[in-house]
Order: sequence, then structure tokens, then C-alpha cells
Amino acid sequence: MPSLNDIRSTFLDFFVRNGHRQVASSPLVPRNDPTLMFANSGMVQFKNLFTGLETRDYVRATTAQKCVRAGGKHNDLDNVGYTARHHTFFEMLGNFSFGDYFKSDAIPFAWELLTRDFAIPKDKLLVTVYHTDDEAADLWKKVAGLPDERIIRIASDDNFWRMGPTGPCGPCTEIFYDHGDHIFGGPPGSADEDGDRFIEIWNLVFMQNEQHADGTMTPLPKQSIDTGMGLERIGALLQGKHDNYDTDLMRSLIEASAHATSSDPDGPGKVHHRVIADHLRSTSFLIADGVMPSNEGRGYVLRRIMRRAMRHAHMLGAQDPVMHKLVPALVRQMGTAYPELGRAQASIEETLRSEETRFRQTLDRGLKLLADEVARLPEGGALPGAAAFKLYDTYGFPLDLTQDALREQGRSVDTAGFDSAMAEQKAKARAAWTGTGESKDAAIWFALADTHGATEFLGYDTEVAEGEVLALIDGADQIEAAALGAKVQIVVNQTPFYAESGGQVGDQGLIKTETGSARVTDTRRMQGVVVHDAEVTLGEIRRGQGATLSVDHDRRSAIRANHSATHLLNEALRGHLGAHVSQKGSLNAEDRLRFDFSHTKAVSPDELSVIEAEVNALIRQNEAVETRVMSPDDARALGAQAQFGEKYGDEVRVVSMGRAAGSARGTDGETYSIELCGGTHVSRTGDIGAFVILGDSASSAGVRRIEALTGETALAHLRSSGQRLGEIAGLLKTPTVDVVERVRALADERKALANEVASLKRQLAMGGGGAEDAPKDIGGIRLIARRVEGVSGRELAPLVDELKQRLGSGAVLILSEAGGKAAVAAGVTPDLTDRLSAVDLVRTAAEALGGKGGGGRPEMAQGGAPSLEAADAAIGAVEALIAG
Repeated sequence: MPSLNDIRSTFLDFFVRNGHRQVASSPLVPRNDPTLMFANSGMVQFKNLFTGLETRDYVRATTAQKCVRAGGKHNDLDNVGYTARHHTFFEMLGNFSFGDYFKSDAIPFAWELLTRDFAIPKDKLLVTVYHTDDEAADLWKKVAGLPDERIIRIASDDNFWRMGPTGPCGPCTEIFYDHGDHIFGGPPGSADEDGDRFIEIWNLVFMQNEQHADGTMTPLPKQSIDTGMGLERIGALLQGKHDNYDTDLMRSLIEASAHATSSDPDGPGKVHHRVIADHLRSTSFLIADGVMPSNEGRGYVLRRIMRRAMRHAHMLGAQDPVMHKLVPALVRQMGTAYPELGRAQASIEETLRSEETRFRQTLDRGLKLLADEVARLPEGGALPGAAAFKLYDTYGFPLDLTQDALREQGRSVDTAGFDSAMAEQKAKARAAWTGTGESKDAAIWFALADTHGATEFLGYDTEVAEGEVLALIDGADQIEAAALGAKVQIVVNQTPFYAESGGQVGDQGLIKTETGSARVTDTRRMQGVVVHDAEVTLGEIRRGQGATLSVDHDRRSAIRANHSATHLLNEALRGHLGAHVSQKGSLNAEDRLRFDFSHTKAVSPDELSVIEAEVNALIRQNEAVETRVMSPDDARALGAQAQFGEKYGDEVRVVSMGRAAGSARGTDGETYSIELCGGTHVSRTGDIGAFVILGDSASSAGVRRIEALTGETALAHLRSSGQRLGEIAGLLKTPTVDVVERVRALADERKALANEVASLKRQLAMGGGGAEDAPKDIGGIRLIARRVEGVSGRELAPLVDELKQRLGSGAVLILSEAGGKAAVAAGVTPDLTDRLSAVDLVRTAAEALGGKGGGGRPEMAQGGAPSLEAADAAIGAVEALIAG
């Protein structure tokens, strides 16, 4: 029986033998489509090839594309675990032609692979075609010998694919497998087509038309092929299964879940294991591609999937976090086909562990609240939307998690009520997510790339270069010339300007021609074209002119220092905090660096001090910074660190720096830091100058942020700090080395003096204990009423308590004035609180003083007043209240 790994290899090898380029799966976060949250089909990474905006050095491709459908209109989350073929993560096998072959090759390829390489019996296969696609129907008769009754014409859009309201489109042909008449269901197009007898295993899309806004269609100049075959679905078929979760790969993950939870994989918890197995794949691959759990956008979808799996683990009786323990089983199954899983394993495990630990702290309380709400409902009644919202808002339960929990009880949720209660948060989440795909206005940049090719970057070796002005862009239009004061985008054939990427900001500088000059304020890369955002500061700049491009040297040098220091910081963090540390974002600007990394707790001052010292020691080594270009596999074999989610080409740039000082990080046993990086760096570590950490803070859940300074900026910071320290030492009249001890002594002295003053104030307020301080008897209740000066409101409570203790039984009223503020405090001994309340005493006194209200407990209360001018009247009012 072939494994899913075997089936994937067989598919890809077949098309490679037939002239296709095997292209690696793109990341789950789309690079070229801002409308998609996640890659959901094999054609996503080729979208611009189909539209003609982009060309590559191949016209045939084959892929195994990782896909996620758990958000937006492609959302299978609710069905996962309960059906045989729904997943949040799946692999889409595909073959593609970009204006090369068409139907007459695509159909024979499919038939040969299915019936020869996969050995599927021919009499078990039938196909659908679009009802007007006679060409496809004739080819199926000719190539496969299928009779008319096994070539089903479908008139609906089920067999006609469109990229959108306009653009490339065309008919499809879908291939179905007949599981036999012992299973319910009819062929596609029949009344019983939703049964499980006939299962679609492959869809071939013939992109042959272009849909126009007016509803008309015209033939495309280049007809193309896009196919999609779900690996899980074809795997189940070839392994003789009718359920995707019974395939070898999914079964291994289910058994890993069962082992971790000490439960039967096929017992009452079967659905729970299926959910965990599926969600383990989607969460692990998303984390490997750089997505972190959060409360919005892609991170929110990831968190929903994680928490759904964690609840199912909880229902299996797991008392401790489980998900992270299953990652090794996933890496064993899929790590060879997708090596990014192995590279990110430590980060995946740490993220899952920390997220499940946090969620478990609230899960029990949330489920108890849900149980309490359900107990109040009538038999079969729906959970009110307000209750579902409370679960979400208070305990972090997404709506679908609540629905999933209730589904097992045969109940539903009032989703309209939930939507109403949560409308503001949903609107905010939708507005916050803008996607990270490239600009929708990419056509002009693709056109320039097609015409002139990618801009050659010369900035690794020089900061000044000659070039030709290929284009001037004003908004979305190309112009011939830009006059004084114009703000334009300038494209040249080659440039020393570094375009913003990988956390390093874009260069600034000057572009000069014979007729003018422009100040470059930023540099970006669009579809391989380097774009210089510029303002014409002299004369005019014309298309076609020769130009001299000069990078701002001082600014570039500061940026390089920060970028190189970031590499050293990254390795120091990994060395001192653990291998789970991975880069989650960075900023390398001219004035500072910022580094975000995966870590679940604050970095202590001692750890920061050690890390800072280690980086400075490496700077003092003044070792040469080495750059090499090699294949990604060779770079990883060398031990190079890569940014998860980054897309690397056939060759990568590897930057190495520092000696490992007896504790080698890289596999070469000597180099301290080895990273894949396209940025600019110093020539020697000593060029960084100095490194100062400003502090550590939280960036997001499970992500910390360190900000630091290098070079002259770091020295200026140290000088400023030294000057301030000197000023403090001068004020204290002590050497700078003794400042800390002197300040500590002063703080202790101040605290002692404050305590002494407070004690003296209390003694003064208590009086001398003579006859004039004797309590006044009012209707059998003894009252001590006193006005004091210089005692603040917060110091009155202990004074009232002390006087109450002296009385034994009675009431106390103190009117105080300090710092321009008046305060009232009253107390009643416990034996009298059923007759008299301190709150009433305070309010009576405060009102007599021109104030309002007051509050506290029957035995102790406090309030305020504008002044104590009417103190005697206030005491009199309280006496009258007690007298009744």
C-alpha cells in the first residue's frame, strides 16, 4: 500500500518526467494576493503568470501546495472531525501550463497517471465536462475510451471556473471515482449526487477565455492549464479507505494523540482525535510560516484553530498541555517533504505549549459558565447570543468553539444575538486586517519588470554607481520628465540603493543627471523592480538619461551597524534563552534597532546584561564579516538560521560573523552567527562600535521585543547617562561609584523620617490625655470628636482605630486639614454598629462642612470637605445625630 509520501512523490515525479518544473510550495501567507488570508489552492502562487503580469523561465510546473481553509469564504473549520473529507490543512497536488500545452495534453496526462502510475481501474472512473465543451468530451472518448454515459455534461458553474468577476476563466473537467453500488449516492448532476458513492478526485481547469465587465468573453491569447488533486482524498482511495482520516499519515497523528491522552483512538473520543490530528497540521504549518497567535487577522484564525484542538484534548481528559508533544510525530511524517517544519520545530512546540498553558487557565471556568447557561435553557433551546458573547469576551471562546461544544448536545447558538453583541469588535477586526500581499496596483511594476528585467543591486560593493533612468512614475502613470518640486518614483537599470526588506529600512541619497537632481527619501522593491521615492530638487529628471546614484554614506553605515548587531543579538538570545528563540520581526534603522523574538516571559535584567556583554565582546573581536552565496540546502547544512515565512530562491546569501569562543553555534564549530540574509552589513564586527540594550518589552503573545543602540548613537546615550550620573553625584556630594549606595541610604533615611513624622503627627493628634481629651457622653454613647492639623486623609484611619481601642466602646470623629485639603474620618466600635454607623457620622459632618457624601463601613468611614471653617458646627451636627 503506498503511503501519502509515496503518492505525493509519484505525482510530482510523473510531471517532472513530462517536462514540468517542480516548484516548492509557497508559504501559507500569500505573497501576491492581498484578498486571500491563506493560500487555499495550488494556483495562488502562479496567479500573476496566468494573468500575464509575470513571466518565469519555465512554462510547465508541478507542485504539492500546502493549503489552509479556516477563515473567510473558504472555511471548513466547523465540519472538521465530523466528516470524512473536511480539513483545515490539506495538500493540493497540481500541474500547470502557462500558455504551453492545453486540453489535448492535460487529459492524456491525467488518464495516464491515474490508470498506469496509480493503477486505478479504468471502469471505476467517470468524468464531467462543461455542457458546451465538446472538445473535452471528444478527448475523453479518444484518450480514455469512455462511453457517453460516463462523460457527464454539467451546465452549472460547478464545471466553469472563474478567477473573479473579470479575468481568466474557462470550463473544467472533473474526474470521479465510483466506490460501488453498496454505498449510497448518485453520479454528479443527479438528485443523489451528495452521497458518498461517487467522489471527485481531480479537477482540470482549462483557462481559455477572458471574462469582461460587460459580460462578454473572448479567447485568451495564451491558453493555460490549472489542475488540483487533494492528496488526502486520492491517498484514501489508493489505500483502500473511504475516510481521509484512515490514511497512514492521518492515522499516525491520531495514534500519537491517543498515546498522549492515554485514550482509545477509535473509542468514544474518535472525533476528538480527528480534530487534534487535523489542527496539529494547520497550526504547525502556520507557525512555521511566521504566523503567531493573536486577536486579529491571521493570528486570530490560528488561535481559533489551536483552542478548538485544545478543548478536544481537554475533553479526552488531558490535564496538561498536549499539542506540543505531538509535533515530533508530525515532523517525522511530513518533515522531509516540507523541511520548514523541522527548522521551526522548537518554535512550534514552544508556541503551542505556551498557548495551551494560557488557555487551560480559563478553559475550566469558561466551560462551567457554558454549563450553567445551558442548565437554564429549555430542552433543545438555543444558547442566547449574549451568553455566547460573554464566553468570547471574558474567556476567549470563539463562537465556533462554543457552537462545537453545543453541537454535541444537539443545541445551537443565537448567532444573530451574538453578532449584535459583538458587531463593534468584528468591524474592528475586519478593518485591522489588511493582508500582507503585494500591492493591487502591481501591474505597472510587472510591466516594467517584463520590459527591463529586475533591477540589479550593486550596493553590497559600492555606495555610488552609474545607471540609466528607465522610468518615471507619477501615481500609476509613467511620465517622460519630472520638473522641480515633483515627487516621483524613479526606476533605473542598476542601483546601489538598498530596498526595504527583512527589517532593514530603505536607503536615502541622491540621483543626479545632466539636467537635474533628486533627493531619494525611501527605496522599495516592487515585483523585482527597485523603486526610488524621490523629490526633484534641481532642474528636471528625464526618462532615458544617464544618472549617478549616491547613497547617504553616514546613514547607510549606521543601518549596517544595527543590522549586523541584530545578527549577534539573535544568536546571543538563542544561546542564553534557548533554541526556541526565533526571529519574529526586526527594524534596522539609522538611529536604532528593534528585534522581536519568540519567548514567553520577560528577559531579566541579569540576562540582558549578560547578552549585552557577549555582543560587545564579539564586537571587540573585530572579526571579518563573511558573505557567501550558496543553495538553501547547503546553507542550512552549514547551520544557517533563516526567517520563517521568508521565500528563498535557488541561491541565498549567507552572512557569517564572530568566533564562537569555545561554544560553537554553527556546525562549522567556529563561527558564532550564521544567517540567511539579503541585507547590508559591516565589514568587520568592530565597525559596529558599541552595543547598548535599552530594554525588553512584550510585543505580542509569546513574542518579546528588545530595543538597542549601536555605534555613535550608543556612545551618545552612554555619554548622556554618564553626565546625568555625574550631576546626581555632585548633588549628593559623593563619588559616582558610591552613588547607588548613597541613594539607597537616603531612601532608607527618608522612609525612617516619614515613619517618625507620621508617628509624631499621630501622637500630636491624640493629645496629651488630659481632662480636655476625655470623651463626651451623649445619650450613653461616648464620643471623641477632635480637629487636627497636618494629618493627611490617608493617615486618619489608623488614628481612628487607635482612639477606638482607647475608648473600648464609643464613637470617634476626626476633622483634619493638611496640604490645603480637608478630610473627615469616623469610627464606631463593633458593639455599637447595630445602633450607629460611621458612614452616617461622616456624611453628617461632611455636609455641615459644605462637602457631599462619604463612604465606608459601619465601623469605619471617610469623606472630604472644602475646608474646616465650620468644624464646630460639624461636631455639633454629629453630636445631635448621636443624641437622636
